[in-house]
Amino acid sequence: MSSPGAAAALWLAAFAFAGCRVVKPGDPLLGLTREQRDRFERGRAVFDSVFTPETGLGPLFNSTACGECHEDPKSGGTGDEVEVHATAFRGGVCDPLVQEGGPVIQQHTTPALKQALGIDAEPFPPSATARAMRTTPVIFGRGLLDLVPDSVILSYADPDDKNHDGISGRVNRNVDGRIGRFGRKALVPTLREFNDGAFVAEQGVTNPSVPTEETIGGKPIPGGVDPVADPEINQDQLDLTNDFVRFLGAPTPERLGGEGRRGREIFSRIGCAACHVPMLRTGASPVAALRSKDVAAYTDLLLHDMGPDLADICLGLATPAEFRTEPLIGLRSVKTFLHDGRAATPEQAIQDHGGEAAGARDRFQALPPAERQALIAFLKSL
Repeated sequence: MSSPGAAAALWLAAFAFAGCRVVKPGDPLLGLTREQRDRFERGRAVFDSVFTPETGLGPLFNSTACGECHEDPKSGGTGDEVEVHATAFRGGVCDPLVQEGGPVIQQHTTPALKQALGIDAEPFPPSATARAMRTTPVIFGRGLLDLVPDSVILSYADPDDKNHDGISGRVNRNVDGRIGRFGRKALVPTLREFNDGAFVAEQGVTNPSVPTEETIGGKPIPGGVDPVADPEINQDQLDLTNDFVRFLGAPTPERLGGEGRRGREIFSRIGCAACHVPMLRTGASPVAALRSKDVAAYTDLLLHDMGPDLADICLGLATPAEFRTEPLIGLRSVKTFLHDGRAATPEQAIQDHGGEAAGARDRFQALPPAERQALIAFLKSL
């Protein structure tokens, strides 16, 4: 059996040889029908719509539009916003602090709420044991990741490290037992659930899937500060937004020169590909453009212990030090790195890896400068 890195290299070579059309950041998937392309464009309009208090914004919010955060280089990309999250981890049990407004602590209030309570942001939960900062991830290709079968994710899991390679990835699970894959802690099982929840968590916009408003730090919302009846967007708007996100293509990696090809080989050789699995394949779907597709994902969608220096909040089964392997789709569009943006360069991000990634980190640091540069050149092609 060929290595994951070799499989990815063969796929990318075949892609280039076949003269396939390039998918740029923000482009839709290749192979959508005319109707699906129309829904993609109509969904983009909802995604980029700016909400106001009169159209459902708030009274707590982090942004006024999905596209306000996911904006660079195109809708669905990254942004410069940094969120605040909070949970409590006691005795090995994670409390998302919903009763105190968690786990997402909104940083803005509408004028009506500010006048009523005199606050500019949601109060930080007093019971929290950790504060987490979260940057905006790119969401290109997430419709493809949504369709990777659970069996594929489980095939990479090794929670007891039975192969003794120091890597013990495990799945996170939702409260109903379903395998999670979305979010920095891989708690949310499906892309639709993640999108539906984001409308409320990020903009305070209720919808048919999440029809009730969040509290203000766990306390009831004062009367009169939220003038729009719930749900604040309808099912058609919600469905169009979901179609935009799931039909966003994964940007085609840039063509590699000799240095980048060496970097790709080094990436696999030093162990990065053990977690950042280069290639995943989607399963069944009524949408042909999503069905049985290879995607250069560079993730196993599993939780890994990244060491105490990166630890922050818990979420679901994920302990403070555990994070989902970040997909490297569209990495060349990213300006800051790691979950909280602490790393200014890919090289710094690698050096900040700990825990299960410490071996790969140490091997990277031991490389000659030219080989480190080659690996970074490869990453900047993704």
